Amino acid sequence: MVFPTHRPRRLRQSAPVRRLMAENHLVPSQLVLPLFVREGISEPQAISSMPGQSQHTLDSLRRVAAEAAEAGIGGVMLFGVPAVRDAVGSGADDPDGILNVATTALQQEVGDALVVQTDLCLDEFTDHGHCGVLRADGAVDNDATLERYVSMGIAQARAGSQLLGLSGMMDGQVAAIRAGLDAEGFTDTIIMAYSAKYAGAFYGPFREAVDSQLKGDRRTYQMDPPNAREGVREALLDVEEGADIVMVKPGLPYLDVLAEVRAAVDVPVWAYQVSGEYSMVEAAAERGWIDRRATILDSLAAFNRAGADAVLTYWATEAAGWIREGL
Repeated sequence: MVFPTHRPRRLRQSAPVRRLMAENHLVPSQLVLPLFVREGISEPQAISSMPGQSQHTLDSLRRVAAEAAEAGIGGVMLFGVPAVRDAVGSGADDPDGILNVATTALQQEVGDALVVQTDLCLDEFTDHGHCGVLRADGAVDNDATLERYVSMGIAQARAGSQLLGLSGMMDGQVAAIRAGLDAEGFTDTIIMAYSAKYAGAFYGPFREAVDSQLKGDRRTYQMDPPNAREGVREALLDVEEGADIVMVKPGLPYLDVLAEVRAAVDVPVWAYQVSGEYSMVEAAAERGWIDRRATILDSLAAFNRAGADAVLTYWATEAAGWIREGL
């Protein structure tokens, strides 16, 4: 009988051996939990298209953030849902606006245990749902939007945000906000750029989560899904402008872009496991079609394997518990 010279199965023969031979290791501190806080509600409001997720009150937001800190995750990314919107998103840089008030509350609650982060974009705050200021013809005015972003970034830094998530996909946003922060003395505030953010089909449940007012689409400023090289170019431009971290979003459908960005830049690279990815797994698991826990952990391993240094995921707290069980 002729035996194989190479027997790779030796390294897969038992759980302890597989654990020892694992090429990548995910830890709770690599996970970031996105959270939604809504102005004017007295109880958390369930998000029907995202089972298990809610729009929070300030009190419930504090509780969930405290649980996340106890689980050992790396941070929370905060999105605000205001009661009143207008054409320029005035609530975004209002010190008494819901996002800024909630940021201060979370910084006081968990700021010593994890990184309090804030979404820097106008879409939640505008009555038209776009990520920027509109021109008379209805198109997004890139440079006028940058002025709003700078004001919003300064307001978030003053409120206590340690990391700003620049998700608007405006040209020059990193350079403009970095200059604005530095001029106000916020030289330590971290900028994470959503560098390769695609105008794909995986954001649907998020629209409910932030009560989006969007009509139309964002294809003139978010990236076209067929393009990979463009995503790398966007990341390189953001690094040149001063981004401390770059992001690829959505996650699993763009692992190829994530890997290419990781190879191209020398700053941390993050990924966002978006609402559509979350809801598809939850729906299939509810029907018994997949093993929920195994699928979630497989998906997080994929990000880790492709080169992500951290992952924004709605399962952050829960997955952190599972990871710690396996350590």
